[in-house]
Formats: sequence, structure tokens, C-alpha cells
Amino acid sequence: MHSGSCLCGQVKYHITGDIGEIVHCHCRTCQKAHAAAFSSVASVKDTDFEVVSGTLKSYESSLGKSRYFCKNCGSQIYAKREHTQHIILRLGTLDTVPTSEQRNHIWVSHQAPWYTFSDDLPKHEAFE
Repeated sequence: MHSGSCLCGQVKYHITGDIGEIVHCHCRTCQKAHAAAFSSVASVKDTDFEVVSGTLKSYESSLGKSRYFCKNCGSQIYAKREHTQHIILRLGTLDTVPTSEQRNHIWVSHQAPWYTFSDDLPKHEAFE
């Protein structure tokens, strides 16, 4: 089992199943939402994810995709696309260490000009 929480500790969650492969997303929306060069994410089945304390708010950041965050501190916990059966977990909120492997970088066409890649992972211009 994995667990995670937000910055202030009000939101806590558990994951009872597997955490998917790690993807580093460089899209402009992730840059803005995380105030960083990219966001490291992985998929988790809806049925394996449970918020056990705290309250989340949501924001539809792009058509059909909402981001869920702590209503108190603003930490983004996950995103969810309509008509899917998984969430997009923001790995920075994990309190346990995932055993998932890194898969790739996506949306490198939006790469922050001040960021330099330091790994050999595959890089994709858009979402793949």
C-alpha cells in the first residue's frame, strides 16, 4: 500500500494497487500548475485510490481534464480526464516510495528554456 498527503497535511490518501510507470510532463499547463519545469506523474486505477482525510477542490484546466487540490494549501494531488478509469497522480505528494520505473518525457515541445535534460529517457514532442 502507498500513501500520500498535501503540504499542510489535511489531505491524506491511500493507494491499494499498483502505481503506473512514471512520466514527466513538460506541457505549459503542468508548468503553470506546479510552478516548475515539469510534473512527474503516474496513473492509478480509480478503484485503488481513496482520499481518507481532508477536502479537495477541483479546477478544469483543459477541456475534459480537472485537477484536484487541497482546499487549504493548494497542493495538487491528482488530475482526472473524463471517461477514464484512472487518475493521474502527482508523485510529489507521495509519502512512500513507488517502485515504478520512469518511462519518458512528454510535451518536450513546451520545454522550459532554462531546463536541461539530464537523463536518457525517451523524449516526445507531444503526448504519446
